[in-house]
Amino acid sequence: MRSLKSAFVALLFGTVGLVTLPSTPVLAQAALTGAGATFPEPIYSRWFSEYNKKTGVKINYQAIGSGGGIKQILAKTVDFGASDAAMSDEDLAKAGKPILMIPTVAGPVAITYNLSGIASGLKINAYILADIFQGRIKKWNDRRIMDINPGVSLPNVDIQVVHRSDGSGTTKIFTDYLSKVDSGWATRIGSSTAVKWPTGLGGKGTDGVASLVKQTPGAIGYVEYAYAQQNQLPVATVENYNGIFVLPSLAGASAAADGAVVPENYRVFITNSKGKASYPISGFTWLLVYQQQDDATKGKALVDFLWWAIHDGQKFAASLNYADLPPALVKRLEKSIKTITYNGKSLLAQK
Repeated sequence: MRSLKSAFVALLFGTVGLVTLPSTPVLAQAALTGAGATFPEPIYSRWFSEYNKKTGVKINYQAIGSGGGIKQILAKTVDFGASDAAMSDEDLAKAGKPILMIPTVAGPVAITYNLSGIASGLKINAYILADIFQGRIKKWNDRRIMDINPGVSLPNVDIQVVHRSDGSGTTKIFTDYLSKVDSGWATRIGSSTAVKWPTGLGGKGTDGVASLVKQTPGAIGYVEYAYAQQNQLPVATVENYNGIFVLPSLAGASAAADGAVVPENYRVFITNSKGKASYPISGFTWLLVYQQQDDATKGKALVDFLWWAIHDGQKFAASLNYADLPPALVKRLEKSIKTITYNGKSLLAQK
């Protein structure tokens, strides 16, 4: 009798336990993983932290470079990828099913350098940059650099080129700019997340490039503007499409974005945009997500986050040195996010 009673009690409490276990909302238990671009890492970190406070959803992100983000989303080892380089037709075909590229913010790529006594403001243009990064201009007091910087005492110092060693959307933006302006660069080097550099030192990630520039006299490299600002790196003024030398800025990136014709799939590079205020080395950064989700809970958490990011998340952009999305683009993105489905049904609650 006692053993029967014990069995009944065990069964009763076990059943009750099963009924009462889910004490927190399902969404709050969701955990998302992502990987990719280093360019937006500061704002993504802030977004993920703020969104976790608001919803309980944990989002783990590894900044491994845009090339890595594309590889990981194609391999389906993450819930979303991140890239400063929109996916190519070839990569999209590899996915086997539709991937949406959701632009999240825009930002400038800054040219930084290490020249004793010369602060931000050194003038430079695409033709000079192309020849520097091909090893054709070797000295800082080269006549071409001096001619556009009258009154600046440029030293007779070797130029030390620093570039990314990993697949990088920042490299894509930088090389896209050079390719648009300099036909020689377009022919010999081209535009990609990873190119065959004729010269220079390779640094992994933004940190690697910045560290090499800071510790190498005469160095020049390209980094995300947000990173340059946060680490007080000197930056160059760059000649834009209208022939005006402009410092990297949020206003300059916004001007470049506002003037861009954005196609249906959002794959556009806003480098060398027209406009007196446009900063020429600017670009969007994208989150990469499958349009047809395989997990209802994760899919719901993901689309809710995307909706939050393009609305409430934008208020954090300026303080972290990113340009927020133009309102007209946000309206288009709302429609795209509503097309993300599970079993043929939209995962986004009616807005």
